[in-house]
Amino acid sequence: MSGVILVAALAGCVKVGDQKHLQPVPPKLVASMQAKAMSVSDPILIRVFKKEAELEVWKRDRSGQYALLMTYPVCRWSGQLGPNMKEGDRQTPEGFYTVRVGQMNPNSAYYLSFDLGFPNELDRALGRTGSALMIHGACSSSGCFAMTDDGAAELFVLAREAIKGGQEGFQVQSFPFRMTPKNLAEHRASPHIAFWRNLKEGSDHFETTRRPPKVASCGRRYVFNASPNSPGARFDAGAACPAYTVEAEAAMMVAAKQASDETRIGKIIASGRAAVSYTYLDGSMHPSFREILRRSGPARLQALTSGSVEVSRPETALAEPKVTPAGAMSAWAAGTVQHDPETERLP
Repeated sequence: MSGVILVAALAGCVKVGDQKHLQPVPPKLVASMQAKAMSVSDPILIRVFKKEAELEVWKRDRSGQYALLMTYPVCRWSGQLGPNMKEGDRQTPEGFYTVRVGQMNPNSAYYLSFDLGFPNELDRALGRTGSALMIHGACSSSGCFAMTDDGAAELFVLAREAIKGGQEGFQVQSFPFRMTPKNLAEHRASPHIAFWRNLKEGSDHFETTRRPPKVASCGRRYVFNASPNSPGARFDAGAACPAYTVEAEAAMMVAAKQASDETRIGKIIASGRAAVSYTYLDGSMHPSFREILRRSGPARLQALTSGSVEVSRPETALAEPKVTPAGAMSAWAAGTVQHDPETERLP
């Protein structure tokens, strides 16, 4: 899509005089791109991690691979760790999504936003329902990843320039937590663990190749960098997988990483590390924002937003997630202790 058409598309529903979607890329980001052999128009990829409340923007550099450009603190996400299951459950989605120009909203009630495209093909095959799940500003979440207005603006202009540069759609990878051996061992008793291990496959493909994986789904799961072996065969999220082959180089690197990670997971479990699960009052936020609330209260956090939308239940974000042994997951109150996942150390 040409730059002229893109600007017209993004300006179509904007109020007269409202130009926030047209602001330039901040000089600090331009300088960072130049230092990392990237251009403003190079493609992007976004990764989001709920538990850590961090959003990463990756950008293709001159090598053809993607490198980390920026990490943003997430101001609010809602619900619990785990995928969105049904309309209204306040769960931020987990999975692999593609954002195209038609999903970008320059006239959002939450400053600037783009729709993740939930439900995708796999979500629908799994019976998951929901709509209007986004990354946006205003630090207020009901199933979305909410940033500060400044953060949302930077994400919007980075996406705008990548699309103007020829990227038809950018990939958003949404995870419950960083896909580390520590986290996988800790969450091994979760009812979502099989799904999370499937997400880890996609994460491993990206982390080893430094390229967005080609994402498809079949057999009610994701497959990555895969092609059907037979002409005419296709992937269908709700049907059994056809015989397929994974790109050889990616398959080799991913297999090596998975073997190493499984060894580490086994050692963590053998050390006596208990399986645990977290519960949140209603999602959480990055520790930097919790500190603002603790020190200065909601008014100071409100100053980081546009002022047109109130912060969503900021008092709940002050509470750390609680953790309990997996065997007691059905009875949160019994024996539950306060726990800070940011400071915990494993043997």
